[in-house]
Amino acid sequence: MNKNYIFTSESVSEGHPDKVSDIISDTILDLYLSKFNESRVACETLVTTNKVIIAGETRGPKIDSKEIEQAVRDQVRNIGYEQNGFHWKNLEFFNYLHEQSADIAQGVDSSGNEKDEGAGDQGIMFGYACMETKELMPAPIIYSHKILKELAEARKNGDLKLLGPDSKSQISVVYENSKPVGVSSIVISSQHDDSIDQKKVKEMVRPYVKKIIPENWICPEDQFYVNPTGKFVIGGPDGDTGLTGRKIIVDTYGGAALHGGGAFSGKDPTKVDRSAAYMARYLAKNIVASGIVDKAVIQLSYAIGVSQPLSIYLDVFQENQNLVEKIIKIIKNNFDLSPRGIRNKLELNKPIYRKTAAYGHFGRVPEADGSFSWEKIDSSGIFKQQI
Repeated sequence: MNKNYIFTSESVSEGHPDKVSDIISDTILDLYLSKFNESRVACETLVTTNKVIIAGETRGPKIDSKEIEQAVRDQVRNIGYEQNGFHWKNLEFFNYLHEQSADIAQGVDSSGNEKDEGAGDQGIMFGYACMETKELMPAPIIYSHKILKELAEARKNGDLKLLGPDSKSQISVVYENSKPVGVSSIVISSQHDDSIDQKKVKEMVRPYVKKIIPENWICPEDQFYVNPTGKFVIGGPDGDTGLTGRKIIVDTYGGAALHGGGAFSGKDPTKVDRSAAYMARYLAKNIVASGIVDKAVIQLSYAIGVSQPLSIYLDVFQENQNLVEKIIKIIKNNFDLSPRGIRNKLELNKPIYRKTAAYGHFGRVPEADGSFSWEKIDSSGIFKQQI
């Protein structure tokens, strides 16, 4: 394995067209869960010039389309879109949600026995954790997320009011002996008001980059790119169509770890694409937090209508098969990996998903309302004590 290398990850802001779609899909999911915590939702969103189109399946409370529309408009306004080509007040809204398929429902329903509740779909899900940052996440993706989050907060509080909602970041981290030691290049692209030039945009962005990247890690000036293609005034859904679920690598580990291929946003937690990926991250993070390994990747696989995972795969990046077998045994003995078991453990039947839709589902801080519960390290002692 190459121990000296450069690895790059990117993030996109909440105003990126695909993230606007993710946010809308998760907003609708939260709306249903706020009214009935066993709601079933699979909501897809398309955004383009002054249009929002939603479609998908639901099962649960009857919610008036006007209420759904208002929730969507509120989120578009919160993101900051009041532009001619995409405005929260003026956009056209189309709602094509319908009832969930009875064929899918029968595979998921518990039939009176919660333990028999099946997975909402087949698939493979991965979780990952490493010692590179305090969040136990790969450094490139964490720094990419944090820079954009800082820029968004400054834009909303008025400090960067000449910047627009649509932005992207890309951080290239230098590794020596497999440990991050610096940043070789930084790329920031940010939508901006037509009244300022690229030099001004760069100087506006610079303090927020320096706030996030460790001082002795900052790349050379000629490797610090801001809007490298030039003018970026037309952006968001007016500049490019957005769809739910197109930023799955941004949502997870920035390409530093494996991905099962399933997107998260708009899906209720019976969909193991989402809940099992959260559980896999929880397990990987607690294994690493226990101190027994420096990094870990876990794969879980499911079949639709089947309760327990078909397989559990673990790699701790050591040639120690005995350790791997011991950890898998601990997982099987201490954690219920059925869809219901995961939801109960992580308390996922709550309206907590809008927050996850931008700046990463992982590496976040658990909050009092139950959001990001999969980031807790309250089970690390189990692994430490039983190894």
